[in-house]
Amino acid sequence: MKSPVMWLVLLALGLAGSARADEAKLKACFIYVGPVGDIGWSHAHDEARKLTMKALPWLETQYVESVPEGQALPVIDRLVKGGCQVVLTTSFGFMDQTLEAAKKYPKVVFAHATGFKRAPNMATYMADFYQIYYLNGLMAGALTKSGKVGYVGAFPIPELKRHISAFAMGVRAVNPQATVNVKWISAWVSPVKAREAAEALMAEGNDVLAFTEDTATVVQVAGRKKVPAFAHYSPMQRFAPDFVVSGQLVHWEKIYIDFLSKVRDGTYAPGKLQDVDYWWLLREGAVEMGGQPGVPINPKFVDALKKAQMTVGGKQVSVYDRVQELLKDMSSSKPGFDPFTGPLPDRQGVTRVPAGKTLTKEELNQMQWVAPGVTGPVADEPK
Repeated sequence: MKSPVMWLVLLALGLAGSARADEAKLKACFIYVGPVGDIGWSHAHDEARKLTMKALPWLETQYVESVPEGQALPVIDRLVKGGCQVVLTTSFGFMDQTLEAAKKYPKVVFAHATGFKRAPNMATYMADFYQIYYLNGLMAGALTKSGKVGYVGAFPIPELKRHISAFAMGVRAVNPQATVNVKWISAWVSPVKAREAAEALMAEGNDVLAFTEDTATVVQVAGRKKVPAFAHYSPMQRFAPDFVVSGQLVHWEKIYIDFLSKVRDGTYAPGKLQDVDYWWLLREGAVEMGGQPGVPINPKFVDALKKAQMTVGGKQVSVYDRVQELLKDMSSSKPGFDPFTGPLPDRQGVTRVPAGKTLTKEELNQMQWVAPGVTGPVADEPK
């Protein structure tokens, strides 16, 4: 028979062991296409990683930055050998190698951002901006005097095609003859190319700028020329306080906290991820409109947007009121408006979305056509 003292010792040891088990870390590793100091995409993912660690004390993380697309597999090999239980790859161009790694390491959990290929141990996720791009387009259409809006684009992948198309549809809802003129720079992070493209667009008469490139270069160039611009991914209003109208901000931590919590409790595990596809928008709080948090529209542009008028349902309303109305609607639990509701033609005049139909997330994720008003060559555009 064990003495009472021995029982207490055994109980204490049992509780200590249980506590250690509860404190067991989950190791999640992130692969970024750019440097964490890029201010844009990779910076936003890394800020979310830090916020996720604060929210989940049992989480351990590691990241590798500036990994070229097409060179992810050796990095994944190294991370898995280093004990990573979850690998999150954060760029479209990592998709095929993430899928290859998922087959190679069937006991590791993988998640790929922005793609559409999945496996039993590989999920996909996206915090998408197409709703916000439409709203930004409304404001751009109101502010352009030349009817020419410039866009600096990284690569013509489906993500950018839907964003640029949503932006162009917003521009044309206010200014039906306006164009969105795109210059591709074939780089996610290139301040030099971004500057050259922005300057060329302004020289061609584009008097409002938007972009997809992971630095604040376009905002800074536009500010020096006193041209309104829209920020991208991270807070950029501080780089041109008088000229950033709005923009799109991301909260990847909303997805990371949910996903990694479910990995830890076993809801998500190898064999259970084939159909896991996060598609989180304004409604889920994964994205936010604005050039800085909590400021959907720069106050310096409010008066101009209130004076600008557009036609909605046969009635004249201010662009400012329309933006606020749609922002509220699309942030609600059951949005009534979606920019990609038909009838919608592409810029060739081919009907891509029939009347009464709204594009699904799968169709948006594989979108190759672009909307009317977009000018410039677009690779893989259907004829």
